[in-house]
Formats: sequence, C-alpha cells, structure tokens
Amino acid sequence: MSIIKPDIDVLLEDANNDRFLLCTMASKRAHDINDMMCGQRDRAIQLQSAIEIARAADAKPLTMAFNEIARKDVSYDPDSIDLKGE
Repeated sequence: MSIIKPDIDVLLEDANNDRFLLCTMASKRAHDINDMMCGQRDRAIQLQSAIEIARAADAKPLTMAFNEIARKDVSYDPDSIDLKGE
C-alpha cells in the first residue's frame, strides 16, 4: 500500500516507465506552475487577505504537476526527447 498519491506506478506508465523522464516532466511543469503562481501573487495580494492567499497556496507546485501527469493533462513528445541517451 502506498501513501503517495498519485501512485508511482501510474505516474511511471505516463513516462514510458522511465523515472528520469518522469522527474523531468514533473519538474518542468512544476516550474511553469510556480512561475504562474508567482505572477498572480502580486495581483492576489492587492485583492485578497493574507489568510485567503495562504489557503490558495496550500498545494505545492510539484504535487500539482504530479496530479496533472496522473490525469494525463501533461505529457511529452517522444520525438523531441532522446530516450536512448545517444
């Protein structure tokens, strides 16, 4: 039984069973999410209280990225990635 959600086996299926590819996919997407959240933070500070902002920021970017991969909202283009390391 795994306490990690989504399950690593599900995530690896979406990354061609390559843990390094999964790490790359998740880190790139988490970076995008973090950039988006930081860009919205300045505007949110003007419109919301600190408590409301803290509640909205509960989810970490990497957690959000893994959930998007598990839902198949994020994928990779196999033609643009050298899977053999040549």
